[in-house]
Amino acid sequence: MLVKDIMTSCVSCVRPDSPLSQVAKQMKQENIGSIPVCSDSGKVMGIITDRDIVLRAVAQGQQDLKAQDIMTQSITCASPSMNTHDAAMLLSKHQIRRLPVVSSDRLVGIVSLGDIAQKTILVDEAGDALSAISKPNGLS
Repeated sequence: MLVKDIMTSCVSCVRPDSPLSQVAKQMKQENIGSIPVCSDSGKVMGIITDRDIVLRAVAQGQQDLKAQDIMTQSITCASPSMNTHDAAMLLSKHQIRRLPVVSSDRLVGIVSLGDIAQKTILVDEAGDALSAISKPNGLS
């Protein structure tokens, strides 16, 4: 099975100069735990998770931050033609729960651990990835 078969293709993103308050509101409205940060052309520049907002902004007492101030810049992406087993291995290796899906340098979707877990034939991959993701890595 390929990533394109299970990814969420209707993905919103925010601009690097988006105020963090707007990012948080958008995540709440869409009931999502992460959001890609993209250029006007759709190139993925980073990603922000709800955890990033708490640890990199709220817990630091920071106000008036922009998406670019707290986004994770070195992100791992998948391609639509990637095998889902390989995507699960990336999730596991990098201890992450979501992968932006990029084609021709543009965001075309996102695949999450939950997407993989919902497919019966991929339950083992999802379980292995979750096990590796859940191990402490000492990073904050």
